[in-house]
Amino acid sequence: MSRTYFVYVLASETRELYIGVTRDLSRRLAEHRSGYDLDSYSFRHRTTRLVYFEMTTDVQAALRREKRLKRLSRQRKLRLIETKNPGWKDLSGNGA
Repeated sequence: MSRTYFVYVLASETRELYIGVTRDLSRRLAEHRSGYDLDSYSFRHRTTRLVYFEMTTDVQAALRREKRLKRLSRQRKLRLIETKNPGWKDLSGNGA
């Protein structure tokens, strides 16, 4: 049985971005939203809205993609998000 891995981008209301990778997107979003780590970037910047994600069954590909996305300029990250999610809606269906 193959596993699914997610590379995801969270955004705040002011469009601060957080990029991560996980095997369980629902659990990881719940962690970000609960403030489980008060010192984390995600908590400090209130990046709780899922605005972009990709899926793969290859963990190494997911990790490489995460690194590539993190290296993109802010402008290219914004274009990537707006290509798939022009309204910057929360794609999780749970709201922020």
